[in-house]
Amino acid sequence: MTPVVFLHASSGNSRMWLHQQPVFTKAGYRFVAYDRSGEGMAVDELEAVVRGEKLERFHLVGTAAGGIVATDYALSFPRRLLSLVIANSIVGVQDEEYVALMRRLRPAPQFDALPVEVRELGPSYRAANPEGVQRWKALAGHLPTPKTKNRITFAALQAIRTPTLLLTGDADLYMPPPVMELFQKIIAGSHALVLPGCGHSAFWEQPEAFNRAVLGFLKANSGSGS
Repeated sequence: MTPVVFLHASSGNSRMWLHQQPVFTKAGYRFVAYDRSGEGMAVDELEAVVRGEKLERFHLVGTAAGGIVATDYALSFPRRLLSLVIANSIVGVQDEEYVALMRRLRPAPQFDALPVEVRELGPSYRAANPEGVQRWKALAGHLPTPKTKNRITFAALQAIRTPTLLLTGDADLYMPPPVMELFQKIIAGSHALVLPGCGHSAFWEQPEAFNRAVLGFLKANSGSGS
């Protein structure tokens, strides 16, 4: 079975992949997820999991801050990856102009004062699924932004040759579609998809669309899930 490693957001944990685990397992993939500790280098923690699980080559899916870890891993251990999915993530780019853009999109302290569910779940989902919002809030936690082994810059991203899928929601306050398009232009051969009706947690808000998009991408880059 081909492994797929899932990396959760800073606001999440491995339990939040409940809409993905049965679907990817049924599709014939080995589903791997774990809770980041929030200490040390996140990419080293991931590599320890990879070695502990005896993974050779695998697909890597990261959402939000998990996308930062996934990008850092792709830069550190590119030969291990069959494909890379970066979902709803600011990617951790440190170029000054990008950092300034992020500050304009999410001005502090006003943005940080918003409830976490307002920042990370889109208005369509919050309006239509109050039960889902409460379940998300019950599972949510908070980890610090992961420390990266590499200095992630636009120039560094140009070196990525791993097949890459970029995903975001049409109402993502962190990674609006025009910003995702910047990354599509920089990461060679990458594909990009905007999922409607969701914000920063597409895997939770629109799981069927998210799963369909990721499974299709994995299949195209491994030939088979088994």
